[in-house]
Amino acid sequence: MELLINIFVNGLATGMLIFLLAAGLTLIFGLMDVLNFAHGGLFVWGAFAAVWTYTATDSFMLAILGALLTGVVLGFVTEKLIIAPVYGNHVQQILITLGFMLVLTEMIKVVFGPNQLAAGVPSYLAGSFEIGDVILIKYRLFIIVTGFVVFALIQFILKRTKIGLIVRAGVLNKDMVQALGIHIKKVFLYTFIAGAALAAFGGALMAPYSGVVYAEMGLEFGILAFIVVVIGGMGSLPGSLFAAILVGLAGSFMAYYVPDLSLAVNMILMAIVLIFRPQGLFAARG
Repeated sequence: MELLINIFVNGLATGMLIFLLAAGLTLIFGLMDVLNFAHGGLFVWGAFAAVWTYTATDSFMLAILGALLTGVVLGFVTEKLIIAPVYGNHVQQILITLGFMLVLTEMIKVVFGPNQLAAGVPSYLAGSFEIGDVILIKYRLFIIVTGFVVFALIQFILKRTKIGLIVRAGVLNKDMVQALGIHIKKVFLYTFIAGAALAAFGGALMAPYSGVVYAEMGLEFGILAFIVVVIGGMGSLPGSLFAAILVGLAGSFMAYYVPDLSLAVNMILMAIVLIFRPQGLFAARG
């Protein structure tokens, strides 16, 4: 039983990290209809920015802030220079964002060097709790709680605030919102920046979890995020949360019991969902 609990917690923590990346992708695709394959690049830049800041300041909070600021700046640049010219054209979006993903990956090596960087857990989140024979690692519990808090906050903003109402109305009818005197392009810019900041935040939390950061991790987790968005339903935030947890748990249990299938299980899950429910597990309105 202790083993199952530990595997479950590990999978849930991994799922929450994937959710933080997928949540930004869900916002960008579900609310703006933009296929951003450079999203993983924003994630890895957040991870490296956090590690660099933590090494320089020994402050985890400043590391998080550094990652968020990096996400905001890169999100602004990406939307203005890369996304804005290709709104409404998915083929061009895929091609240009894939290319930008490669640029972001190589720029990591230019700025931070080609080698991996070690990432440590802050002292107050290090160690574990012992409940009987069950050992629960503090940092993994922190990630799980943070993931649920972020989900609740995004849902509240989208469903209960004026900003969320404007964003959702803009998705349904851009012209109507524009006619009411609201600059819809600015709204979409801010939405994109928020999604980029979420990706960078996920990267910042991933760094201590994995222990090291490397340039190619953006592509790896970017693929996982797209799998989660497809399984959960395009544009569904609750769907992304459920799918991220499902992917995290499946990977964790498979890695322990059937290691040979641990890498393939996510693709298998996506294939099953696409066969029996092509629109995803949750409605797109999520």
